[in-house]
Amino acid sequence: MYVITTTVIGMVGIIIILIISWLLLWILERKNLNVLGLVPTKNRLGNLCVGFFMAGLLCAVYHYIKVAAVHNFWMLNPKLSGANLINSTWWIIKSVLFEELLFRGALLYIMIKKLGSRWGCLLSAGAFGVYHWFSYGLFGNPIQMLTILLMTGLFGWVLAKAYDVTKSLYLPIAFHLGWNVVNILLFSNGPLGAQLLVRANDNQAQGLVSLLIFLFQMLALPIFGYLYIRKYGHTWS
Repeated sequence: MYVITTTVIGMVGIIIILIISWLLLWILERKNLNVLGLVPTKNRLGNLCVGFFMAGLLCAVYHYIKVAAVHNFWMLNPKLSGANLINSTWWIIKSVLFEELLFRGALLYIMIKKLGSRWGCLLSAGAFGVYHWFSYGLFGNPIQMLTILLMTGLFGWVLAKAYDVTKSLYLPIAFHLGWNVVNILLFSNGPLGAQLLVRANDNQAQGLVSLLIFLFQMLALPIFGYLYIRKYGHTWS
């Protein structure tokens, strides 16, 4: 019953943001939701598969080096239930769809039309970064606020560029979903707590090693994602 209830609530939220997006597009641009590139095509589905695999692989590499550097390892979580797995998967999907429709949807399309690609993507990235101050509850800690703004802002920028170049939400959704599924569901790194894999001990990297791992986390997907967009974005659009 709980699974059904959360599923219905999640769908209602996504439908509401789609309606608001349609209203904004129609009132301000006389356009409909087609400008978000939501209709599946062979090329868009190709982007979805490539983007999901790329993000998931980079996230897996990040978590591997995170434990390998400190003589730690991952093991299956014996307490994970089927119901928990279903709820967690749906939570990740609906949170990604909500954030993409909000930050890379109608508002980004309108900003690109009004302000141009550069400023539209930058404003979308900045808003995405500030949004995570609220979702992570970071107010009052300037260092953490700046760190999260840089990390999520840079991630948000490459997601915005993915939409801008391909004229579709499929690639930004793929990047976002691929990273979050592996990060949260597979490696238990997020607000949902222990999921499929848990660490064997509490060893944490320190000093220069910790900094290098952090930089990989922050830069890997934006760099590889941007290179992919530049080389293949127009091909797949």
